[in-house]
Amino acid sequence: MAISAPPAGQDGRWTLRLDGSELPPPALIGGKAWSVARMLSLGLPVPPAFVISTEACRAYLASGAMPPGLEDQIRDGIRDLEARTGHAFGGPGVPLLVSVRSGAPISMPGMMDTILNLGISDATEAHLAQATGDAGFARDTHRRFYDLYASIVCKAVGAEFDAEAGSTGWNEALQAATGQAMPDTIEERLFAAVRAVFDSWNARRARRYRQHHGIPDDLGTAVTIQAMVFGNLDDRSGTGVLFSRNPLTGTHEPYGEYLPRAQGEDVVSGKFTPEPLSRMAEHEPQAHADLLHAAQVLERENGDVQDIEFTVQQGKLYLLQTRAAKRAPEAAVQIANDMVAEGTITPAQALARVSPAQVRSLLAPRLTQDPGPEIEVLAQGEGASPGVGRGVAVTDADEAEARAETGEEVVLVRAITSPEDVHGMIVARAVVTETGGSTSHAAVVGRALGLPSVVGCGAGVVEALKGRQITVEGSMGKVFAGLLDVSTPDEGSDARLAQLADWAREASPLRVLRPDQAPEGVDILDLLHTEGGEDPEQIARVLKGARAAKGGAIGSDEGVRAAMDEGLDFILCTPVLPALLAAVHYAAEKAGDSPDSQPAVD
Repeated sequence: MAISAPPAGQDGRWTLRLDGSELPPPALIGGKAWSVARMLSLGLPVPPAFVISTEACRAYLASGAMPPGLEDQIRDGIRDLEARTGHAFGGPGVPLLVSVRSGAPISMPGMMDTILNLGISDATEAHLAQATGDAGFARDTHRRFYDLYASIVCKAVGAEFDAEAGSTGWNEALQAATGQAMPDTIEERLFAAVRAVFDSWNARRARRYRQHHGIPDDLGTAVTIQAMVFGNLDDRSGTGVLFSRNPLTGTHEPYGEYLPRAQGEDVVSGKFTPEPLSRMAEHEPQAHADLLHAAQVLERENGDVQDIEFTVQQGKLYLLQTRAAKRAPEAAVQIANDMVAEGTITPAQALARVSPAQVRSLLAPRLTQDPGPEIEVLAQGEGASPGVGRGVAVTDADEAEARAETGEEVVLVRAITSPEDVHGMIVARAVVTETGGSTSHAAVVGRALGLPSVVGCGAGVVEALKGRQITVEGSMGKVFAGLLDVSTPDEGSDARLAQLADWAREASPLRVLRPDQAPEGVDILDLLHTEGGEDPEQIARVLKGARAAKGGAIGSDEGVRAAMDEGLDFILCTPVLPALLAAVHYAAEKAGDSPDSQPAVD
């Protein structure tokens, strides 16, 4: 879709200072910058930042060049960060380094790019080594920058940056891999990083994600430029992710992971297996206590479960972003019920937070019985997204997509997943990875898709499973040999689903009945015996003139929408709750209602 260039923002500004004094709309600054401004407004510890607006991104994508005045405004933003931190960008002492992060108005987790430690160079590495007394830390920070810059800005594939090689060796590796040289000045690197983040809006993985989730192509991404804090500085430093409630089960208790002497990319990349938060509580009890307090504040103020990215630098806590947490289907249902009972949200908000797809996942087939010792366990890891999926193990996302298109059931098995694998994950029945934890890419995207996921199964799993028929149990974190027997749950047997169904019946503009509740004397169109009735794309045409319908695709989201648009009196389907939720959500969409106020964050 073509993007037309907008005019410069208010007063000709492409950038906005983030200090908590105001909350610009997420459509302008993206969800990530909105969360930074929100946390600052609550007095929480957040590194200072400024943001380049989505308007600037759209102007860039329309013209292929930085819009007039943007580079000068970025320079002004850097000077403001220097004043707020007391550190100089490229200067002596402890230099100011920044992260350059994408941030769309609608959550697209992991789909676009981030560059850390920008501002490091030979000169600033020396300053950093002298100021901290740790040359190894300074060199590691420099190497990390090269690694991200090479892959994101220069699109390097296979380039490796050994710490011992230094910038001379790194430049040679970069030149060999891409034919490009690292820009001489840190300012040129900063501008190149901003352009790369803008460009990532149209990366293949981002376009596929938007297409799958129905996100418009013309929103653009904001770019948040934030002062770096260093989780890799010393033994009192680290990074992690905290959920204010368990995103797997919905249990009302903090849940998360911590990785000492690391930066955020180490956790979300899945390259390292982090430790439980109890490790942080043991070694940095004050930072841990401050984190739990911040989680309570953010959940209360934002009215939803929070997913908080944080860094600890020499024992001090810093919050980098917060967002409404992605949650597994079981957790979504549990949390919605609990928060209504607590008086935190209304039944209407609870219905808005549980999707038809999540309920369908809960009501999907599951193992008929607990596997006995005679069933071979081929792999075991951390259950990152519950549910059961089975099929042939495929180790390439493109192959998974191609085989699924023929109707074959596939399970995607990878060493780690990355945003480049999303198209394969979308069509897979389950995902298995060798490394990573519950906040890795595979886990987060798996939960968002309602896709059973088992992560951190250990080296060699990809080759061991390749081509085998397997069954993945996402709750237990196990991969079994063969295609095990499954059963289908009854929605009426779960009190939490029954409560949601009661609320949904009151709110739904469309009557949804079980087949055995069909009223007598009403002409009901049977889509199973109607040409095109099984195809969601044709159902709107098929339903024209009908009063009621059953079978075929009527219980799908598309079927419910078409039934409402055609003014049907009722539909018959099973299960009932997903269709009721689809009707409630569609009615809210048509009315332009949004019960929740906190924007999602990338």
